Order: sequence, then structure tokens, then C-alpha cells
Amino acid sequence: MDEPNRDRASDDRSFLVDRMAGFGTTIFAEMSALATETGSINLGQGFPDTDGPDEIIQAAVDAMWAGHNQYPPGPGIPELRTAVSDHQARYYGITLDPDTDVLVTTGATEGVASAVMALAGPGDEVVMFEPYFDSYAAVVALSGATRRVVRLSPPDYRFDAAAFEAAFSPRTRVVLFNSPHNPTGKVFDRAELEAIAEICIRRDVLVATDEVYEHLAFDGQPHIPLSTLPGMAQRTVSVSSAGKTFSLTGWKIGWVTGPADLVTAARTVKQFLTYVSGAPLQHGIATALGLPDEVISGLRAALQSKRDRLCNGLESAGFDVFRPQGTYFVLADISPLGATDGLEFCRQLPKRAGVVAIPNQVFYDDASGGRTLVRFAFCKRDEVIDEAVVRLGKLGGWW
Repeated sequence: MDEPNRDRASDDRSFLVDRMAGFGTTIFAEMSALATETGSINLGQGFPDTDGPDEIIQAAVDAMWAGHNQYPPGPGIPELRTAVSDHQARYYGITLDPDTDVLVTTGATEGVASAVMALAGPGDEVVMFEPYFDSYAAVVALSGATRRVVRLSPPDYRFDAAAFEAAFSPRTRVVLFNSPHNPTGKVFDRAELEAIAEICIRRDVLVATDEVYEHLAFDGQPHIPLSTLPGMAQRTVSVSSAGKTFSLTGWKIGWVTGPADLVTAARTVKQFLTYVSGAPLQHGIATALGLPDEVISGLRAALQSKRDRLCNGLESAGFDVFRPQGTYFVLADISPLGATDGLEFCRQLPKRAGVVAIPNQVFYDDASGGRTLVRFAFCKRDEVIDEAVVRLGKLGGWW
């Protein structure tokens, strides 16, 4: 007699497909839950605690009252696609056709996912730097491809061209590249970009770039899109979003740009993920991208000041600090405090100091690469940063 059917839900087996094994609850969810549970200051997840400019929010509200509340066009509303095209021309001299070369996505996370899943699949390899934003590894796994990582090491996180090329094989299909870089805060300079471009061209691979922090490079250092280097425009699909620049991370409006064939590939995948993204919010971001340059420069200057505020405070609290060149984040070494494991440190920190941070080791394939580093977000009000520093200052010698 055949064995009766069993309720799989009662088994110990996981229903999760093998390629997503190991991708459980994100560290951000775990740490944010700890922040709520303990009433801690959350310097973990990268979202501001103030909203972006009023005129952007008002434009979205006006769009709602004007009836823009149903499905927008799949590639994005024409006004936003034109605004993105104008933005790329205005800041970087990049010429795009808004009808074929621009795709609106539900944030940059979906933009990266759409690009990688469209361009790489089973049997392919994706090369990327570590530490890496945690969704990158998951997206490569979803695509069925295999990731190959290249280590960026402190203190300066310089790019090693030989190590980069050593990660390539005949199966390399895509390079997934991020600058300004999360979590290190590194901004790749022109010489490094030229080295990356030369290898990608010679090895004939495609590139997907994550440029969400493009307007948050500090100390006058420019953000240089990889696609602007000779020979790179036709092999690069670029991803960005409005959330980080304009302090509107919950709106999740991003975009993919590049040559029509690459954007079409990404759109083919995107349409089966979220289909479309919030219609009235797209109108708000179209307004945002048309604001005067001083709006963005003012937001950048405010964040640079917050960077310095937190970095100085962390140094006074006894951390070794790697002052970032861009983004929302600063990495700090916990070794001077007598701590040796960032994950354990971050799990204990909310209870013992009332502050939440993110262990850097979760951004590595080999956790030893960032075991004593933790990431703090400085996109917070000054008084919040100051209170966090006071609390952290009481840790000295305690570990």
C-alpha cells in the first residue's frame, strides 16, 4: 500500500527553494526589531528621520487630487522619464531617449533586480565587490547565476585591478558595480573607473551600476558614472533612485537607464515583478528632478555635516573610524573597545547602550573580512546623533 500523503507543513523540510537557502530575515529587520523592542536610537537602517522638500511632497499630493491614482504606463509616466533623461544630460552629459532608454522602477532595489535577472542566468557568473549591499547576493541567486566577489579592504578600500580581473572567467556575464559604495562610503575615482572599464571592454562583459548615492559624494569629490567612460555606454545599464537624494526612501521610485536593448531587457523582467510603480509619487519625483541645483547641493552639504558630526563623536567614544567619501553610512572598528565580533556587538548594543548599528560582516561572503567593523547611519537629526554619541561614549573599556 502506498504511504498516505503527508502534510508537508508538518515536516522539518523547508519550502524555500535551494538557491535562496541562507537568505532568511535580513539583518536590517533583525536590528530594527531590536530597536523597537529596546527603545533604542536606530542608526542601523539607512533612512532619514526627516522628510524631503515640501514642494516634492505637494506635487505628489496634487497628483492624487488630480486623479493620477490608477495604473501608470508600464515604463513610467512620460513626465518622469523625461525628467530622468534631462537629469542625466544636465549632470553628466548623457543623451537618452526617454521613450526607449528610461525605465521607472519600484526603487533601485527592483531596478538592480530587473537588470541582473534580465542579463544573467544559470551558468553565468556575476562579478561584484565585497562588502556588498545584501540584496545583491540575493538577486544573483534569484537569477540562477553565480556570484564572484572581489575584496575591498580598509582603510582606503582601494580597487585592485589584478584581483578584479582574476575574478573573471569565460562564464562572466555581468559586473554589478556600486559607487558611491554602500557600506564603505567609498567613491571610485576616475583612474579606478578607467581600470574597471578597460577590463570589462577587453573581456566583453556587461555592467549594471547602482548609483543611488550619486548626489551624496562629499568633500567636492565628483560622482562619475561608469557609462560615461569611452566604450562603456553601450554595455552599461545604470540604476538610481530619488529616495536617498531627496530623503524620501519610502516612496520607492527608481529608474534604469542605458541603451534601448539593455533597458528593454530589464523592462521585460520588471513588468512581472511589480508591473508599475506608484503613479502620484512619480509626479512628485518628476518635480524633484527639475528643482534647482542648490536644492541637491544643500541636501548634500547637510549630510556631509552630519557625517562629520557622527564621525567625530564615534572617534571620541573610542572607535576607529573610516570617514566615508559619500553615502549615508560610516564604518567603525570596534577593536579599540575590546570587542572582536561585530554581530555579537550589534546584538548586545541596543540593550547595553540603547543604540542600533549593523554588523559589517553580513556584507561579505567571508565574514572574517569585516568581523570587527560595524556600520552606523548618519542620515538623522543632529540631536539624535548627539544623543547616540553620548550613549556610545559610555562603552569605553566596558567590552
